Amino acid sequence: MRQLLYISTVHRAVAATIDPAAILTASRANNARDRITGLLFFNGKRFLQALEGEEAIVDATFQRIRQDGRHHGMVLLSDRTVAEREFGEWAMAYHTAGAGDPAALDRIVMLAAAAAPDIRATFEGLAAGARAA
Repeated sequence: MRQLLYISTVHRAVAATIDPAAILTASRANNARDRITGLLFFNGKRFLQALEGEEAIVDATFQRIRQDGRHHGMVLLSDRTVAEREFGEWAMAYHTAGAGDPAALDRIVMLAAAAAPDIRATFEGLAAGARAA
C-alpha cells in the first residue's frame, strides 16, 4: 500500500474562494469511491495531506491534486510503502487562522497518532503552529 504526504500553499488568486465544506464533501466522495484513506489538514493558508491506498490510485489522485489551481508551491514530503493503513477513515480538520479551534487541532493530533513518527510530527507541527496563531 502506498502512502504519500504533501504540503502546498493556497494560491493567492483563489484563497478567498476556498470552501472547506465543499472540499470535505468532494474528498469524502472521491476517496470512498477510490478506497483512499488519509488525513487532510487545512489552516487557511496551507494544505497538508496524507493519502493511502492502492499505488496506481494514489498516484492518479495526487496527479489530479497537482493540477488543482488552488495549490501553489506543492512539495512532496514523503512517498513510501506501508504494510497497513496508518490513518483510519478519511478525515479533514479545518482551522481558521486566528480563530483558535483547539478541538479541531486536538483531532488532528489524535488522527495522526498511529502514523509513523516523522509523518505524525509533521501533522503535529502544523497543528501546533495553527494553535499558536
